Amino acid sequence: MLKSTFTPIFSNFPSKTTTLQKFPPCLVITNAFTGSPPPIRQKSSVTAPTLIPPLQHHPPTSAYVHLPFCRKRCHYCDFPIVALGSANPTDTDPRISNYVELLQLEIVSTVSKFNTHPPLETVFFGGGTPSLVAPRLVASILDTLRRKFGLSEDTEISMEMDPGTFDAHKMDELMGLGVNRVSLGVQAFQGELLKACGRAHGVKEVYEAIEIMGSCGIENWSMDLISSLPHQTPQMWEESLRLTVQAQPKHVSVYDLQVEQGTKFGILYTPGEFPLPSETQSADFYRMASQMLSDAGYSHYEISSYCKDGFECKHNFTYWRNKPFYGFGLGSASYVNGERFSRPRKMREYMGYVKNMNNGAVDCCGNNHLDAKDMAMDVLMLSLRTARGLDIRSFTDVFGGSVVYSLCKVYKPYIETGHVVCLDEERRAMTADEFNNLFTHEDEISSRLAYIRLSDPDGFLLSNELISLAFGVIAP
Repeated sequence: MLKSTFTPIFSNFPSKTTTLQKFPPCLVITNAFTGSPPPIRQKSSVTAPTLIPPLQHHPPTSAYVHLPFCRKRCHYCDFPIVALGSANPTDTDPRISNYVELLQLEIVSTVSKFNTHPPLETVFFGGGTPSLVAPRLVASILDTLRRKFGLSEDTEISMEMDPGTFDAHKMDELMGLGVNRVSLGVQAFQGELLKACGRAHGVKEVYEAIEIMGSCGIENWSMDLISSLPHQTPQMWEESLRLTVQAQPKHVSVYDLQVEQGTKFGILYTPGEFPLPSETQSADFYRMASQMLSDAGYSHYEISSYCKDGFECKHNFTYWRNKPFYGFGLGSASYVNGERFSRPRKMREYMGYVKNMNNGAVDCCGNNHLDAKDMAMDVLMLSLRTARGLDIRSFTDVFGGSVVYSLCKVYKPYIETGHVVCLDEERRAMTADEFNNLFTHEDEISSRLAYIRLSDPDGFLLSNELISLAFGVIAP
């Protein structure tokens, strides 16, 4: 399951934040940050009555579905899961079938506040380990989504799958249901690291899973890797990256381990101290991944994501572009009509939530409406995670030229150091002198500057600091 809060990679390496840095299918964006700088200009912040982008009022065309079942909890995991035991469950395990019935009830009980609803264009099954769920139950969930919202003819249907939890027959069944993208949770190619993480699979299962990907003919599959694991050396990380390239997935996700309180790692280890890598070593891991995967023909299109041409994850673009989406299941979150709201993380509370929702006793859309400042921070934060960067003209149209002017001012030193890149409408990188010449008048910025993005990899490594500076402009 992708992480439920935004956690940029590194700042100036003062301390490591806590959490495995996976970005959400169950997304709850937090705008909190510490140590924000003073405002750069008076009255430069976003203020009402700033317009909310009309995109936020469109019906969602993406849905995240949380299947929380795992064989056991990994040592770094703080996601809402249900541990079933070391053996793979049977197709009739009541713990799974009862949850799927509850999940379907939630979907059916969702009240649409839109007059029309286009079919879903992406569906993402996250977890947990969704590949533990029987294909017939996956089929029932897809049928429920189809009846409730519709599915487009070319819907991207993604599923997280772990080595050792499926065979070729199960893969064929899932593909027959429409699953056309797989996110394979390999994490490492060294048995000692997998064991140290509490993973339920070993290296043998990794190679078997890769072979199944090829034999079943699923072209669009991703491999997940984790860096900065306990006792992980640069040689181990280089080997994992090299073997990943040899496996030829169309997509690779690289996540930096962050130690979360309440997990086994949180009890055993202190971030930045042996046997965990130092901040400098973690940054070197990130640079190594960027270099090796780029050399192998992968485009670094988002902080943690690389892909071959045309194989970006369509579902995750929903998040990066701040588009609305549905979330269903334990601990999941939705973003609908400008509001973000989450389901309970504990099963008993989730059961009560769905029951009340079905009885009409709760408003499934909540009341956490984002104001203009929240919206501006979300747009900026999400955009700067991507290689495309922040669309300056669209941002100016909605939130005003004054805040863009101040944003450019605060980023000026980082443009000179190369951590921030400014692009014109042809996506040509401006020189520092060209950028400085824009400050003769505010209108020059919005007319000549098209995008601001973070450089790869050094700008991405400073994303904490750079986004915090931007937040200080938006909400001084």
